[in-house]
This record gives sequence, structure tokens and C-alpha cells, in this order.
Amino acid sequence: MNAAAEPSSTSTSPKVAFFGPFGTFTEQALRTQADLCTGEQVALRTVPDVLDAVSAGEVDFGFVPIENSIEGMVNFTIDALAFDHDLVIQREVVLDIHMCLAAQPGVQLADVTEILSIPVATAQCHRFLREHLGEAEIVSAVSTAGAAKMIADEPTPNRAAIAPRVAADRYGLEVLAENIEDHEGNQTRFVVVAKQGVPAPTGHDRTGLVVYQRADEPGSLISILQEFAARRINLSNLISRPTKDGGLGDYCFIVIAEGHVADGLLADAMRSLHAKQGAVKFFGSWPRADADVEAAVAESGERWQRADAWLEGIRHDIG
Repeated sequence: MNAAAEPSSTSTSPKVAFFGPFGTFTEQALRTQADLCTGEQVALRTVPDVLDAVSAGEVDFGFVPIENSIEGMVNFTIDALAFDHDLVIQREVVLDIHMCLAAQPGVQLADVTEILSIPVATAQCHRFLREHLGEAEIVSAVSTAGAAKMIADEPTPNRAAIAPRVAADRYGLEVLAENIEDHEGNQTRFVVVAKQGVPAPTGHDRTGLVVYQRADEPGSLISILQEFAARRINLSNLISRPTKDGGLGDYCFIVIAEGHVADGLLADAMRSLHAKQGAVKFFGSWPRADADVEAAVAESGERWQRADAWLEGIRHDIG
């Protein structure tokens, strides 16, 4: 395992592929990372295309969605990292998601009979669609920005797209309604992936693992969870996924654990899993995006100091 600094120090002008086209939430999230935008950004059609480009060395980094606060994990991203690529996550970015309904200039809400977007986006705007466009036909698109581009490229007076405002602006559409998502607080987590390199621990990190069972038998999941529970390691995500090549009923577990591979307790849990289970795949340790890292490090240090003082008080009485 090769240690690496933050992506920004790997290249002064990194080439970054992202899940496109331009105008997606993925591009919007990427634009918040100044060090990744100093070089070329390449919009690719699918998440596997992005990861393939990273694996082939055609780009330095890939930028893809991995989790939504409403829909959960993005399975095609998780599966690709778990089964199809030997890449590592180096960073995460969290973006607030706001949807709008956009159409050609002059189109009114009452005119719309066909709505283009991706299934995840239409699902997140179900209430608005039911209340305002209950009779409209839902048509699947490759991406939210792709839906906006289709509306722009093929002018039709009865079509609209559910897309980010950045896509509406890019493709010259009018926004018929804003913030049409059903739930406030909708967020998507994106990750930066590379062929190698693990950022230094910050004290507030996550680690991704794929754990394959030695055998599908009662207690096999418990035996995996015990390795973390015994060391008081919190799991922010645990999902089972079919192994793709083992037939029905052959599952592995994808684990997102709190901590860094450089942490003694997490490293010990990984070592034990590797020895006891069928196989373990590591796909990165990276800083969390949802908290103040410096505050977390300080808090962690204070807890250890209190624990050391407590233990020394007990040892003082030995002998």
C-alpha cells in the first residue's frame, strides 16, 4: 500500500473524469473542489466509464456519486468498486441536492405532458409530480443534465426535465418550478477515486472494505460484526451484495467503517477478518466531509489523555 498526500499534491493540474454530462450534480460537486479543477475535466457517460478511465491511466482521478440521503447507496458505484476495479477512495464531497423543473422558453407548467429525468430524481420529486403533473408521462434519461440537454436539443412544447438549475442555465431552459424535491436535507455524497494512494489519517476518517464470507452459514454475519463491535468501531454502512459469480445466495458484505487503516484498532480488525473470513478487499481510507476534522482530532486527543490519566491512576497502586 502506497501512502499518498491529498489529490491536489499528486499533480499540479490533474485530469479528472466525472459522471457527466456537464450540468449534472456531479459536476456541481466537483466544482467545489478547487484543487481538482485546475486541470482538465472530462465528462463521461456512465460511472463505469469513469472508473475504467482511472484504471486505464487515462485520467488521474475519477469523481462519482456513492450515496444519497434518501435513496441510500448508489449500488452501481459500490459494485464497480467492490468487484470490477482495484481503485481506492481518497476523498468524499457532500452536496445539498435541489431539483427544478425546466423547459423550453415559453412553455407553461400546464402545457407539460412528458417529463424526462433519471428514476432517482423522479422518485425524489414524487409529491410534486403527483400534485401538479399527475397525468404526465415519465421518461427515463441517462442523467438529469442529459434530460435537460434533450429538452434543449429537441424542442417540444409539452416536455420538461427534472434537473439541477446549473443544467437549466447551461442549456438555456426556463425554470418552471424550483426546489421540487419531496424532502428537505436531501444530500448526495460523492467520492474521488484513484489507482493508488491513501491520504494520511485525520482522526475523522472512513474506511471501505468488502468482506467475503468463508461459508454461508448461521452466525457468519455476526462473526464479521463482532470484529468491529469488540473494538468499538462504528459502522456507517453495512450492505450485502451478490458476489456476481457465485450463484443465488452467494453474498458478500460491503462495510464502511469509522476510522483509518493507520489506526491500530481498525488495522487489528482488518487483520482478524483477513485471517478468519474468505477474503477482504480494501478500497480506501479517506477524510470524512461531514464534520470539522480539526475539532475531531482535538476531541480524540483529549479522550485519550483522560483515558491515560485514568489508567495511570489504577497502575499507581500496583505492588
